[in-house]
Amino acid sequence: MDLGDKTTSLSLAERAMRVIPLEKDALHGPIPIEILARVAARFGEPDRAIAALQKLLSIPSTGPLASNAPITSALLRLDPMFDPLRQDPRFEKLLASAAQKDAKQ
Repeated sequence: MDLGDKTTSLSLAERAMRVIPLEKDALHGPIPIEILARVAARFGEPDRAIAALQKLLSIPSTGPLASNAPITSALLRLDPMFDPLRQDPRFEKLLASAAQKDAKQ
């Protein structure tokens, strides 16, 4: 979802989160959260992106992409959509925490 318009893109992602709230739909609710994380990362909104990623990493879910791959530390390390977050210390901390959690499972 990249309309080229930061405000509209973020607004649509947040609207989707209200339409499919995680609290009412555990299967589909994570999808708009991941979309928000991707849109926020793309448009230079690290606070929103990292908050959404923290939420996703705290719940079991499948991803919105064709492969249904959930957000994991490996995906975050490799997915170029999250490149804008790579220099943020909070993102590095999130990766380390997620890697520890993945290793325990």
